[in-house]
Amino acid sequence: MPLIEEQLASSALTALSPLDGRYTAQTEALRPIMSEFGLMKYRVLVEIEWIKTLAKNSGFSYLKAFDHSTLQKLNSLYQKFTLEDAESIKLIEKETNHDIKAVEYFLKQKFSTEKALQGSTSFIHFSCTSEDINNLAYSMMLRDARDQVMKPVLEEILTLLGQKADELAGQPLLSKTHGQSATPTTMGKEFSNFHIRLKKQLDCLLSVKLLGKINGAVGNYNAHVVVCPEVNWPSLAQKFVEGLSLNFNSHTTQIEPHDCISEYCDSLARINTILIDFSRDIWSYVSSGYFSQQNVKGEVGSSTMPHKINPIDFENAEGNLGISSALLRHFSQKLPNSRLQRDLTDSTVLRSVGSAIGYSLLASLSLTKGLKKLRVNAASMKSDLDKSWEVLTEPVQIMMKCYGIEDSYEQVKEISRGRPIDKETLHAFIATLTIPENAKETLRDLTPSNYVGLASKLARER
Repeated sequence: MPLIEEQLASSALTALSPLDGRYTAQTEALRPIMSEFGLMKYRVLVEIEWIKTLAKNSGFSYLKAFDHSTLQKLNSLYQKFTLEDAESIKLIEKETNHDIKAVEYFLKQKFSTEKALQGSTSFIHFSCTSEDINNLAYSMMLRDARDQVMKPVLEEILTLLGQKADELAGQPLLSKTHGQSATPTTMGKEFSNFHIRLKKQLDCLLSVKLLGKINGAVGNYNAHVVVCPEVNWPSLAQKFVEGLSLNFNSHTTQIEPHDCISEYCDSLARINTILIDFSRDIWSYVSSGYFSQQNVKGEVGSSTMPHKINPIDFENAEGNLGISSALLRHFSQKLPNSRLQRDLTDSTVLRSVGSAIGYSLLASLSLTKGLKKLRVNAASMKSDLDKSWEVLTEPVQIMMKCYGIEDSYEQVKEISRGRPIDKETLHAFIATLTIPENAKETLRDLTPSNYVGLASKLARER
């Protein structure tokens, strides 16, 4: 029995989350950043950088500056942070029942083995509350997950959307408003619409300024000014936070209030919403036969219907984007709320932020894969257009209005509403109109395939 349990413990098949099981390969890039290992590493980084900052501040007389060799040893504690180190912290946490204190004790153990650091152990975590460390660690995690992982994946989707927009800029497409035949567009213009939407929201996500604070138990530097009043603590804190490539929050309670994380989550959720909309549209175009999908040898679409190539990449994307957004919206609404100067409800919630980003990453990779497998079926689009001459009733009634025919809409409605019409029916109606011959000729030159307005031009303007 113990052998079976050991085998289960080491298998991805026993993971509770599919991100760490079925989809572990797709989410691998996030694991060093958003895992508990990653959180520990960022915490160690903050603790080390804080003691270095204290040591080099001339006003802080209790601690001497470290020499170059000692600084290298300090930096290696996070630069060469290992899984074994993380496991050591977890063992300490079993005794302390406090994750940040475990990091502090871990570092004290490390310092005790280095002669140059043995006299500095009391300055680890100096005047810090746990949230001084955690808020900075999470802000760096979110920043790096965004910039190093999500940004390149979303930019690849943008590239693919742009390529499709250009490739299909002139490909006529029967629009569907309310699911009914409507004024034609081009397939490229539809891709361009999503490209522009996604680009705007990606810019918003990248512009979110992740904040940090290191100001003590309730945000007032209380202990700091008692032991060393000559230091300008707010100024030192700002330089420290900005040195971590974060933005400084000068006014907080015990916690940085997470408004920036809320903004981050809202931005990513809006991106998810756009990609859900796109996934559903592509699914519909595949269903309509406007796109086929590359036949990958060995793949199976149905356990009983051999012919099927299902749009599973877009379906998987839609489902995982929904999970991501559900989490993100909870974070956005919950995290900025903390009772009085601090409660602990944010702590357990923040531990799942990697899952929200992981599902968004997983979905984005599915979309990328799906986009690369799409194959356009121009004949199918043309066939639907050729059966939809009723869409030209719009320009006919607009032209009639230009020449003063008051009941133009009503006349055209009479011959077309609720029933399809063909070319001959429409042209026969045009022949009866009391408008100039050149206007009639303009209308007769229209077909469902060439009545696309500026769609082709707009498709290329991004």
